[in-house]
Amino acid sequence: MKYESETGESMEKPGKKLKKFLIITGTTGLVYAGLKYLLPLVAPFFIGYTLALILRPSVRFIRYRFRFAVFGKTWKIPSGLIGAAEIGIIFGGLGILVWQGILRLCRELQLLAVRLPLWIMDFDSRMAEYCMKMERAAGLKSGCLFETAAEMTATLGEKAKESLMPFLMTNSLPAAAFFIRLTLVCLVSFLAAVLSLQEMEELRHRRDQSLFRREFNLIGNRLVQTGKAWFKSQGIILLLTCGLSIGAMIWMGNPYAVLAGTAIALLDALPLLGAGAVLLPWAFLCVLGGQWKDALILSALYLACYFARQYLEAKYMGSEVGLSPLETLAAVYVGMELFGFLGFILGPLGLLLIEDLTEIWEEGADRGKLT
Repeated sequence: MKYESETGESMEKPGKKLKKFLIITGTTGLVYAGLKYLLPLVAPFFIGYTLALILRPSVRFIRYRFRFAVFGKTWKIPSGLIGAAEIGIIFGGLGILVWQGILRLCRELQLLAVRLPLWIMDFDSRMAEYCMKMERAAGLKSGCLFETAAEMTATLGEKAKESLMPFLMTNSLPAAAFFIRLTLVCLVSFLAAVLSLQEMEELRHRRDQSLFRREFNLIGNRLVQTGKAWFKSQGIILLLTCGLSIGAMIWMGNPYAVLAGTAIALLDALPLLGAGAVLLPWAFLCVLGGQWKDALILSALYLACYFARQYLEAKYMGSEVGLSPLETLAAVYVGMELFGFLGFILGPLGLLLIEDLTEIWEEGADRGKLT
């Protein structure tokens, strides 16, 4: 309800604003708590249910086509068994591809091990040459700068060796625990997918009969919508950065153009590192070596990857999920501050859930007031 102010302007009652503020605040707290504490607990089951939804059309087709009549009774293959076989085939194929990639990587590492001593010798000779030039320009004793640089390098090597073993001892157990946990999550997700396929109709019936069916449908639709937008945007960005990186490597005459370009693209997908973790030091070394063309190419590649990711992430995430580029950027930033790496997708998802749930509950509150 509105009332007229002394200036004649129409204004809302303070009670309505307070109610909306409380609804927004409460919804924000519930969404944050759900994403922060509840989502990690139900994530394996959600992954399994999502996988079951993806496989359900093919499972139903196979189950319908392959029926057996025994003693006048028709038998069908259990949906869970068909789903387990399909998951095994899919991940078996992915495992073969990963294994081939590991073999290729091992071959490249062997070649790198052969060439690394030559690169070290070349770097040593270049460093000696630069030190001699600086000594002559500064009027210093011949060899003093090179000896100092060699001592610093040796000291850094010794420090690295001393800190390597404690680092490995400290992080080996957490790493082992992480892989054990990851294996457990994969196993639970697999079982959840099989059981979800087997009980799909019953699960849907329970959801439709639930008191919170509207909220469940809303959350499920938003999860699917945001997930599709995230995978689409990341796929396009990955292909673009991979093409740009491979093209730059070919332009530089790098013999590992495909491997190096793919590695740079995959590294660019990690927000904690990014392509700059490799491209910027590489460009700096090229500057020291007088390879100005390569340094410019690497710098241009970094800028292209950076701005392409910033623009395309906001564009595709915003167009797919209904957020403006500014809202998407703000949601991604806040999400990464709150949730870390996964905040890139949880931030926009959380903002959408807050908006939708606030609208639903505000309508419910108004409807209850009217009745």
